[in-house]
Amino acid sequence: MDLDDYILQLKQRLLQNPGCALTHYNLGLAYIKKHKWEEAIYEFNCSIKESPDFVEALINMGGVYFHLGDIEKSIEVNERAIKIRPEFAIPYGNIGFFYLQKGDLKRAIDMLNKAVSKEPKFIQAWSNLSSAYLQIGRIDESISCSKKAIEIAPDFAIAHNNLAVAYLEKGDINKASFHCNKAKELGYPVEPGLLEKLNK
Repeated sequence: MDLDDYILQLKQRLLQNPGCALTHYNLGLAYIKKHKWEEAIYEFNCSIKESPDFVEALINMGGVYFHLGDIEKSIEVNERAIKIRPEFAIPYGNIGFFYLQKGDLKRAIDMLNKAVSKEPKFIQAWSNLSSAYLQIGRIDESISCSKKAIEIAPDFAIAHNNLAVAYLEKGDINKASFHCNKAKELGYPVEPGLLEKLNK
């Protein structure tokens, strides 16, 4: 079905049942695909108004706020999700990522560790944790996190890139080159500076 037709169908459903949280949520997701950010936020808010425990609506709304550049609002919305469902790993991982973007590495590491403790196969959280550890010079922890990510998904390109950087820091050129080449094979845009150092 065409996306515009789908949106029209959802709107018609809401005319018949304006209090359906799931329909508001699905309409919000459809608006994300159309890059209609404000409309998506409105529908997610409607969804939460009808069903205050609708964590997925909060998480997707946080993603929209991040896209709009409002990291503080993204964090706030995911914190609301944690209060509703404390054992759900995704909002911890999201907040960790947002803090990573802000350069608040201590908080990022704290939240990402909580995410992987709640969901040990949360690959994106492992990868972000690896990046955070790299940035503060805790190379062995970074390597460990990247290896966890690769155990879950052997072709996860960002983890291979992080391993290349980490092993270069340790002076292990062979391993750095191996993971750098693997990241490139998987389509990751390896930084020219890293390639230059390895080529030397």
